[in-house]
Amino acid sequence: MRAFLRFEDLSTGLALRLSILFLVIAASLAFFQVVTRFVFANPSTWSEVITRSAMIWSVFLGVAVAYRHGAMIAVEIVQRVLPPRLGLALFVVSNLLSILFFSILFWQGWAMTERVANQQLAALNMSIAWVYAALPVGSVFIVIAILAVIIRGVQGDWATNNSKLAAGAE
Repeated sequence: MRAFLRFEDLSTGLALRLSILFLVIAASLAFFQVVTRFVFANPSTWSEVITRSAMIWSVFLGVAVAYRHGAMIAVEIVQRVLPPRLGLALFVVSNLLSILFFSILFWQGWAMTERVANQQLAALNMSIAWVYAALPVGSVFIVIAILAVIIRGVQGDWATNNSKLAAGAE
């Protein structure tokens, strides 16, 4: 388990850095697009496409980091009022359902990526599959993060976090 948690730490750290990089690229190119359009009256034909693609990658990679840090929508209020073991069971079941969802997203994202492999991005000589690949790639990072969250929860981290949340609510 320790080896998997270390692996998840590295993979989620990589997802964080890549997500930040894609966000910086998107913000920089959006600014570039505004300057070329409104200052020089000569809009770029390619920057909007890359901005959108970078945002998609940033979001799908960032979800793994959000899961790791407990920033996703959760049923905490219900978990807090339940007895600890039942709350933990709800925590595990809800995360297993998330794994099911992201596994389906991986499968469908992979199929869609293969389907669009021969299509080109507008204004670029590049396959649109590179954008669609964010779904299966992001899903892998997310499933790894969720599995680690479950492991940490079962090892007692959930009970510690639940006690802190309950104490903060009083």
